Amino acid sequence: MHILAIIIQSWLLFSMVFFGITKLAGAKHQVELFDSIKLPQWFRVVTGLVQLIGAAGLLIGYWYPGMAFWAGVWIGITMLFAILSHLRVKHTFGKMFPAVLNLVIAAAVILLFAGDLAHPFG
Repeated sequence: MHILAIIIQSWLLFSMVFFGITKLAGAKHQVELFDSIKLPQWFRVVTGLVQLIGAAGLLIGYWYPGMAFWAGVWIGITMLFAILSHLRVKHTFGKMFPAVLNLVIAAAVILLFAGDLAHPFG
């Protein structure tokens, strides 16, 4: 089970780094996405930072598994709001799929690391 947890944690980590960096870099797709969900571009930058903070928590979670749990919660809440933003403007499921997939993976991280809350730093 430990290897599965690391694989899932790593998938979410790389996903958050990728999407966070593309948001901060102002990738055309991200700029258009935030225009389509009717959110200001400064919020794209904030969202990118939030994703990178979640990725940092997942990275720390390799050494302190309780931190992976909290990073999963952080990212899960972020993805929930992303899905709600897509629903608010009636996007298709295809447009919101990355957020849905990352929410499911964040939920898996939460479940896999919930037992590590008793000793989050060691």
